[in-house]
Amino acid sequence: MVDLKTNIGDIILKNPIMPASGTFSEDLASVFDIDLLGAHVAKTITAEIRTGNATPRVSESGYNMLNSIGIPSKGIEDFKKNILPIYKEYNTPFVASVSAPSADGFAYICDKISVPGVDAIEINISCPNIEDDGKAFAMRPNSTFKVIEKVRSITNIPIWAKLTPNTGETIEVASAAQDAGADALVVANTILAMQIDIKTFKPSLGNIMGGLSGPGLKPIVMRMVYQCSKVVDIPIIGCGGISNFEDVIEFILAGSSAVQVGTATFINPNAMLSMLSGIKSYCEENNVSKISDLIGLVDDKNTPDAVALMETDI
Repeated sequence: MVDLKTNIGDIILKNPIMPASGTFSEDLASVFDIDLLGAHVAKTITAEIRTGNATPRVSESGYNMLNSIGIPSKGIEDFKKNILPIYKEYNTPFVASVSAPSADGFAYICDKISVPGVDAIEINISCPNIEDDGKAFAMRPNSTFKVIEKVRSITNIPIWAKLTPNTGETIEVASAAQDAGADALVVANTILAMQIDIKTFKPSLGNIMGGLSGPGLKPIVMRMVYQCSKVVDIPIIGCGGISNFEDVIEFILAGSSAVQVGTATFINPNAMLSMLSGIKSYCEENNVSKISDLIGLVDDKNTPDAVALMETDI
């Protein structure tokens, strides 16, 4: 019998598979038993009611996807009244995801949703910081530290810092999040990208640029997970381009304690269950009794130091 349990701080997951925020809703319960997942991660909410960005909001790009949804949100009270009660019915940890334009804004919303039924809060610091000319909080260690420290002072609920691939300071940001009190890192959000329709000459998204997700993102995020694992002691949740069980195993070997699945679910609503079945079979075939034994087990002996590579041209 393979033990698929994994720990994200004090939270015990029955397995390492969970959805990425914005790619999952209770509607999937009509497709499969969502209680089989390791955790449920809700769509990101904001304190204010938001309608989202201009259309079109989604565009295909080869095997990948560009999106510029703009975090439409019905606000805090709708979340507490209509979303949270649904997930309380399941025997699976529930993770809220929040976005705000300032450190104080993050603290405000986290204070309001620190209620029974919320097992962890994912702090989406990949969103624009109005106090720093619109640059994402997670692009810099100082702004990362400020947000996480502020949130940590306002709630005792475990907080997961969701990082961005749009930075050249990956390890510094990861360290700042840990130092400020984050219980885990989610590595990472989408990478900023765009494409143009050569027939109309128009960008494919109404907001011109958006976030790239899908298989093309995987090697970038894999590198980030590996590098972060060398500088932090808190758990890492890999997120980016995970399409099959092999990807899950690869992320775990790189240093992830769990993974989040996004675009793959749009292609196949049962993708997460397929991955779960695949990692069970992999462990059985390779005599792995505990999936957690594989965390960070990549064979990098006699290879360049991961942190040092950040400062060189490869």
